[in-house]
Amino acid sequence: MPVPGSGLAKGLAVTLRTMTRRSVTAHYPDAAPQLPPRSRGVIGLFEENCTVCMLCARECPDWCIYIDSHKETMPAAAPGGRERSRNVLDRFAIDFALCMYCGICIDVCPFDALFWSPEFEYAETDIRELTHERDKLREWMWTVPEPPPLDPAAEEPKEIGAARKTADKLAARQAESAPEGPTAPEGPTAPGGPAGAEQAPDHAPEAREQAPEQTQEPRRPGGEQEGDS
Repeated sequence: MPVPGSGLAKGLAVTLRTMTRRSVTAHYPDAAPQLPPRSRGVIGLFEENCTVCMLCARECPDWCIYIDSHKETMPAAAPGGRERSRNVLDRFAIDFALCMYCGICIDVCPFDALFWSPEFEYAETDIRELTHERDKLREWMWTVPEPPPLDPAAEEPKEIGAARKTADKLAARQAESAPEGPTAPEGPTAPGGPAGAEQAPDHAPEAREQAPEQTQEPRRPGGEQEGDS
């Protein structure tokens, strides 16, 4: 049979133990919480990268992304070319009352227009106000943290590797089509070669200038000796 008042004594003992410990309560919103680096708050939109391909809206399992656009005709890039049409974004909205934060829209975006933002303070008193337009999504874009540095031992992305190979090929073509001016000093060393033929007129004046000096120097001693004798 329990002793009368034992439960009260145990409760007071717990109270006394906790009174001497430091409080671990986070004083939110006065103190901002320390969020994990990959926390999922809201989705930010980088509007300049959006091409209105509609992949994010089609792949969204909740159908909470709304996109409107129109087409504009672009002039020809070169004379004689044909005009091209492109999609212009009019509306990009996400209903966060339906969003389940799966991240499929971010994964399928081929142009990196959607990013995870750690921003989580977007509560509203009306559920209809949880549909945020592109202006608000763009503001959240600036809260997106920088990506972590790549592993030095990781493989190079395919896009960067392809771009580097293309740049190397262009550099090699430019080097082949460049004039042979930098290789001109090698011309005299190649007898009968085209480079030597091109460089011959450049060295001919120097040869003509040096020729009289070489013919006069042996004659001066002979002339002076003849005059002295």
